[in-house]
Amino acid sequence: MGPAQAGISIEAPILGTVAALFVRRGDHVAEGRTLCVIESMKMEHPILAPFDLVVDAVGVIVGQAVVQGDHLVAASHTDEVSIHEPQESSESPQSDRLEELEAREALLADDARPEKVERRHSLGLRTARENIADLVDDGSFVEFGRFAYAAQRARRSEADLIRATPADGFVGGIGTVNAELFDASATSCIVASYDYMVLAGTQGQRNHQKKDRLFDLAHRLKLPVILFGEGGGGRPGDTDTAVVTGLDTQAFALFAGLSGEVPLIGIAAGRCFAGNAALLGCCDVVIAVEGASIGMGGPAMIEGGGLGIITPDEVGPVGVHAKAGSVDVVVPDEATAVQVAKQLLGFFQGDCVATEPDPTMSPRSVVPPDRRRTFDPRGAIHAIVDQGSVLELREEFSPNMVTVLARIEGRTVAIIANDSRHLGGAIDGPASDKAARFLQLAEARGIPVVSLIDTPGFMVGPEAEATGLLRHTARLFVVGASLSVPVIAVVMRRAYGLGAQAMATGSFTSPMATMSWPTGELGGMGLEGAVRLGFRHELEAIDDPDERAAAEASLVAAAYEHGRALNVAAHLEIDDVIDPSDTRGRIAALLRAAPSRMSDGRLRRSIDTF
Repeated sequence: MGPAQAGISIEAPILGTVAALFVRRGDHVAEGRTLCVIESMKMEHPILAPFDLVVDAVGVIVGQAVVQGDHLVAASHTDEVSIHEPQESSESPQSDRLEELEAREALLADDARPEKVERRHSLGLRTARENIADLVDDGSFVEFGRFAYAAQRARRSEADLIRATPADGFVGGIGTVNAELFDASATSCIVASYDYMVLAGTQGQRNHQKKDRLFDLAHRLKLPVILFGEGGGGRPGDTDTAVVTGLDTQAFALFAGLSGEVPLIGIAAGRCFAGNAALLGCCDVVIAVEGASIGMGGPAMIEGGGLGIITPDEVGPVGVHAKAGSVDVVVPDEATAVQVAKQLLGFFQGDCVATEPDPTMSPRSVVPPDRRRTFDPRGAIHAIVDQGSVLELREEFSPNMVTVLARIEGRTVAIIANDSRHLGGAIDGPASDKAARFLQLAEARGIPVVSLIDTPGFMVGPEAEATGLLRHTARLFVVGASLSVPVIAVVMRRAYGLGAQAMATGSFTSPMATMSWPTGELGGMGLEGAVRLGFRHELEAIDDPDERAAAEASLVAAAYEHGRALNVAAHLEIDDVIDPSDTRGRIAALLRAAPSRMSDGRLRRSIDTF
């Protein structure tokens, strides 16, 4: 502002009341210093000197009401400012508030609890904040509700609760994962972890509120959720609440409602019981650390139910859950769990740079020369997918069915395959459940399916039927028929009966393409069974055992020739017979021709938990 003229009137800029005066007649005041303060709508507005001035007159007193334009101070310009400049105090509470904030932040850090951190590390486990820091990209994590503490002020002092129950035992927020690999818009996710160093990672009133907030954000923003589930379940010790039963808690409904809408990845280490386990079980994929114990009730609940006294580690060992199919991936430690979670999330985030298949694996050498010899289908998988991209789910559960996420030329694919080393590759109830749920996961995430077929069909017999086989196997047909993602079927060797059709989502015409290797043999049922059933009378009419066996072998050979892949392709019941070494290229070409997401507009479906 340029030099002012003498006799300038400084006027009120707003309606209000003069709350303070800092000048009197004759004062010399420097530009920018406070002349008076007007209070308006409970807020204080300082009126500043517009230039170096001398006060000629003061036109108001403290407590006087003024309106916009009222005269406050008459002043003249001066080039000399005296030391007599009464001012309002320059002291501000800001510095005190910042110090308080910094002190509270320091209490959240692991450094504030060295003994508990040392205890975690002695058990081979990490803290909640260590896991999150390892998972998210540097500097990307925005924490929610970090200054909460346990709702127990009726039992403990606030200072004690702030110190001993930081974040109320639940650390959660939004961060990015794999930002260096994928487009930034696809890498944000909700990350949350119970803190076992706070009241054993139990679910308190306030951390339930935090979960509700984060799960609602996941729904609104369509963000994946990665949950570290370790903890002891519900917390009975909170006092600052009017809750009677807690059965109106929303977290479980909110989290379950995310199924099929966004990826849900759960990680369990240490002890994970009751409510914590319930959330874990809702996840699309569960990663469990060796040594963890997972159960819908902990030792106290088990004992309270009159079911005996057991130790926490006996409740639900990881090995039990892996064989039962309750967990998808077992890892040796939390560091590996985090790496698997990042790999898994990457499958859902988009395409990445392609790599060549494992050079030590050849598709041509997968199927043994002897058609009755078993083989591991993982050899075929590693021979056609990008090297290092394979992640197998539920490996120990129903080993006759293999379910794998991998990449082909950088694009995520969901692979199902029969393993002839278990039940001859026959599909029983557990295998049907395993494959059907995996197909649901692929559908929910828009992932193309590759089916590698080598099966004699569905498992048969009284024992199999007693397991509910009828309904379990039907899941493969029902789920397969509902798929909108591209499906490519490849017959590696045997493709017999209804089981083969189920592996092709119901019919060999259902997939985008159905191909076979030259070793393929196809039929309405197994060759030996078909011959014995179809030619029973003719064979029974031959009295000589050797002659009967020779006749049967001849019929089987004829059936084999009839069902050879080339003959079936000639009759257009499959689309092509290919050199196994061409499998990767054919699949990649077909996927390039298919939309990244084939959708018929139907509503989102949840993913079965089993």
